[in-house]
Amino acid sequence: MKVILQADVDNLGTTGEIKDVADGYGRNFLLPRGYAVLADSRNVRQQEHLQRMAAARHAKELATAKELADKISKTPVSIKRQTGEGDKLFGSVTNGDVAEALAAAGIAVDKKSVVLEEPIRNIGVFQVPVKVLRGVEASVKVYVIRG
Repeated sequence: MKVILQADVDNLGTTGEIKDVADGYGRNFLLPRGYAVLADSRNVRQQEHLQRMAAARHAKELATAKELADKISKTPVSIKRQTGEGDKLFGSVTNGDVAEALAAAGIAVDKKSVVLEEPIRNIGVFQVPVKVLRGVEASVKVYVIRG
């Protein structure tokens, strides 16, 4: 029996795959629970249409993400902080501070997408990676200056 999976099924496959399963497994387990539908011509055409729509949506999101990544890479930001001896900061610059500085420059990003391994504690120029979308990453130049 050929079925189209409607959900991820352990040891069988992922959503959208067409699988050949035993008749009893399909009839008694997959179909009643909604994990799969029969792979007749109508359902196969519908699944192919849904995959084309998802691919088009993903391509559009990817183009938008690349535009945003390019904009982020071209926009340097500066953050003012008070310093003590040896140009050490009182406190630190975190991913939230970088996200706020980008927002002030007109680029809205979530602070969770700013990747700082550890907070910045010195004055200087830093390249900070920003994850825009899976597989699309930008790097923003952050100037930490005396305030």
